[in-house]
Amino acid sequence: MYIDGQWTDARGGRRFDVTNPATGEVIGSAPDGDGTDAARAIDAAARALPAWAATTAYARAAILHKAWQLMMARKEALAELMTTEQGKPLKAARNEVQYAADFLQWFAEEAKRIYGETIPSARADQRFLVAHQPVGVVAAITPWNYPVSMITRKLAPALAAGCTVVLKPAEATPLCARAVFEVLHEAGLPAGVANLVSAADPRPIGEAFTTHPAVRKLTFTGSTAVGKQLAREAAGDMKRVSMELGGHAPFIVFDDVDPTHAAKGAALVKFLNTGQACISPNRFLAHARGADTFVDTLAGRIRAMQAGNGMDPATTIGPLINEAAIAKIEAQVDDALAKGATLVCGGERLRSNGLDRGCFYAPTLLDHVTPEMRIWREETFGPVAPVIRFSDADDVLAMANDTSYGLAAYVYTRDVGRAFRMFEGLHFGIIGINDINPTSAAAPFGGMKASGLGREGAREGIMEYLETKLGGWAV
Repeated sequence: MYIDGQWTDARGGRRFDVTNPATGEVIGSAPDGDGTDAARAIDAAARALPAWAATTAYARAAILHKAWQLMMARKEALAELMTTEQGKPLKAARNEVQYAADFLQWFAEEAKRIYGETIPSARADQRFLVAHQPVGVVAAITPWNYPVSMITRKLAPALAAGCTVVLKPAEATPLCARAVFEVLHEAGLPAGVANLVSAADPRPIGEAFTTHPAVRKLTFTGSTAVGKQLAREAAGDMKRVSMELGGHAPFIVFDDVDPTHAAKGAALVKFLNTGQACISPNRFLAHARGADTFVDTLAGRIRAMQAGNGMDPATTIGPLINEAAIAKIEAQVDDALAKGATLVCGGERLRSNGLDRGCFYAPTLLDHVTPEMRIWREETFGPVAPVIRFSDADDVLAMANDTSYGLAAYVYTRDVGRAFRMFEGLHFGIIGINDINPTSAAAPFGGMKASGLGREGAREGIMEYLETKLGGWAV
């Protein structure tokens, strides 16, 4: 762990093993902290807050810029560590390190653009001045599926705003978190400004984060169920919260586009990170006139995928994170098939050629999926593509919005008017129009409804860590 500028063990001396999901091998260990360790880290952040908040924006920007340089210099080593600890193919890991570094660079620049304003008053003898100041100590909880970029997406804006931070990374990927903190340490971040607490059981850490009076902001990326619980607990002290939660993204293919082109895009975004992404499409709504071609093309792309260890250059799809993920997918696929879905390809756990040592499930395509199936409602978080055929373009908007989630959605159409109607009518925070990658450090990321609160990235991302203060006085 990293507390008050020092590398340290958990106070109780416990550690837990970290394994490679592709092989089941133990690759390292991490300190197994608890609420006492979290409190130590929070106290260190609270002590460091006044000096860090008073540091000039230019000085904070310089440290973040140095961290960006260090992360880019270590891109390959960080990617290899990520592939070993999390499982994604090495090419995808390199892309994530680049994405993570982008947040350091972007918010290094945004630190110098926290502007205030003056507001005209109706009184001649009165002036209004608006300023933005750091919210205070931030508690951050990050997931295992993007174990480096989700850290910088939270820490970079918080640090740029003048906040101090305590991070609890996912228990599956603490080694990546340590590597990020090594970068921050070497970039010259003062002691106590950013702190790292790892734990095998996240509950005591979460309790400390939501109850410690010094914590004024909680930011979390993970499941909707856990996010709701944390938000309820944080409400006791009226802490600010940002929640980036689950998704159930529709991918809509209208009959005015080439279904082959749409299917190629669908394969790329669906099986990114083995489907373990909150913006991964969970329902493919294909117009009946092109559905056969869409399904055939998608099936061909899926059958060509090669599962394996991400360190193998031939691997195009990696393992799932653990056995629980396998069980969830198996249950959804079995339920869909029992209720009439057609299995086009996949649909089984992969065990041959040494894959039995890891958590591998075949990339799977289901056709003729209907609303009574669990996969219509539940987030899969795995390599299963369910296809729903539709005939009436007027009905598809309601079908796409038929979910409690509201993070991402995708639309393929050449009709500009329809594209605008879908953009405005879809109840999702991120809409890709003929685009499978509508994300960037410069763009706001976040969802509606059960997919969360707040935005990360862009100008909105740094505002999440600032309080607005009004000064009004007579002159």
